[in-house]
Amino acid sequence: MKTSPFSALARDRNEVFPELDVADVLLERRDAENVWLVRDERYQAARAALLTLARSMTIVARSNQVLAEEALAEDLPWLTWLPEHERLQCVRELLAHLLAGADTGELLPYARARRSWTSTALAWSDPEIARDLVNPFDGSGGQSIDGAE
Repeated sequence: MKTSPFSALARDRNEVFPELDVADVLLERRDAENVWLVRDERYQAARAALLTLARSMTIVARSNQVLAEEALAEDLPWLTWLPEHERLQCVRELLAHLLAGADTGELLPYARARRSWTSTALAWSDPEIARDLVNPFDGSGGQSIDGAE
């Protein structure tokens, strides 16, 4: 990967595009999100590889949920903080998003689901919050009906 300022592309594309023959190029922008330039051949290869891996992992998960959970736990060690029933739900949901994203090329739903599950696991890791999660909610948001806490 080569990093170049976004302005280099605007100034002299002949300086940036030859780099794509050997590596992807990250264009850094000051006031906006950075942009990746990647040749279609490399993008399609990565997408095909991701799709194969996602499909394979989904097959493993269907036939051996424990093995799939163990495999994901290697990459997502925070899974251990989730209660067992939520861990299975997390694995299923992340694999479904991963498979859909690999198939369509749209991985943002997977990234959002992963962030959401990470936050859930962090909540479960705190004993006080975990205790609140297993107790029934009164629906008041922590305040009594008359507004006093």
